[in-house]
Amino acid sequence: MASHPERWDIFCRVVDNYGDVGVAWRLARCLAREHAKHVRLFLDDLTVLARLRPDADAALAAQRIDSVDVRRWDEALDERETVPPGEVADVVVETFGCDTPEPYVRAMAARIPHPRWINLEYLSAEEWVEESHALPSPHPRYAPLTRHFFFPGFTSRTGGLLRERDLLGRRDAFQADRATQAEFWRSLTGAVPPDGALKVSLFGYSAAPYWGLLEAMTRHAGPVWVVAPEGAASAAVTAWLHGRPHGERGTLQAFTVAFLDQDRYDELLWACDINFVRGEDSFVRAQWAARPFVWHIYPTDDGAHWVKLGAFLARYTAGMDRAHAARVTALWEGWNRGEPVARTWPAFDAALGAVSPHAEDWAARLAAQPDLATQLANFTDNVLK
Repeated sequence: MASHPERWDIFCRVVDNYGDVGVAWRLARCLAREHAKHVRLFLDDLTVLARLRPDADAALAAQRIDSVDVRRWDEALDERETVPPGEVADVVVETFGCDTPEPYVRAMAARIPHPRWINLEYLSAEEWVEESHALPSPHPRYAPLTRHFFFPGFTSRTGGLLRERDLLGRRDAFQADRATQAEFWRSLTGAVPPDGALKVSLFGYSAAPYWGLLEAMTRHAGPVWVVAPEGAASAAVTAWLHGRPHGERGTLQAFTVAFLDQDRYDELLWACDINFVRGEDSFVRAQWAARPFVWHIYPTDDGAHWVKLGAFLARYTAGMDRAHAARVTALWEGWNRGEPVARTWPAFDAALGAVSPHAEDWAARLAAQPDLATQLANFTDNVLK
């Protein structure tokens, strides 16, 4: 007699707009489709998922998308008097310290056997992550329950990065097919970049120095093709074009486009030579694109994001020529400070011949490690069970 699929409940609250939901959704989909788990994803803002997945309906309290049961996480779930233990999943994942609802935690304590409980943390390249990965934390009030901290990361001593099994194969096929890329550009912008154009995607927070970057790009030696999906970057591009959604200044052609769903955004990253990205989800996808990129990290009031940015830059540029590493670091740091890029962009641009192979090698090295969903499934199935 066939056994029932293992049940997983994943909880996610929106903090960094698209990034948190993007990560939680990708994880849920990978666990359901690639590891045969029965996954429920609880989200407190379904409008964000509806942007990432056009087939999602933000008005529905419950729906099934891509083998994942999506539920609205609202006050009713937090304020329930009781949750029957039978409603509790075998594995419970709270993302980014969002805290599992208290009534649900009480039911976890009453359930026999107790569920395996994971706190999936934010991605970081800091060294302490390796020491903290997979550590247990007993619950202070419900003693039988133990939560384990699971850290995504860039080394074999962490939980790895989200990566669908077919992702790199689809990327390679797309990047090797000029006709497919041409059709992609036509469908997105109505035109195809001229031969030899430097193709740039632009996505970031409002504080980035977009005007300075666009002005600096007009001095590139050849044609430049800039695409900005809906958001702060597209608003800046529109303003730079004097209120027009697309246009050209010198040899630079810029386009603002509608918000792209996840799969479409992946194709934009694959199609470009340089990608400006933000947050966590697009940051990881830019690395899988195997192209040079610039990361606009989510800013924190206490300045902790500077430590995270520095830790990643140190890891990413290790082994790179020192001069090229300095150019990458200078542009990234200036971009995140909102400083003028009149000098840092041309230096980075001039180093692309060396930075591009490095980006390909970096992606290949990351791909040699097991992906996050696989490591999480193995950890809960083989270590905690």
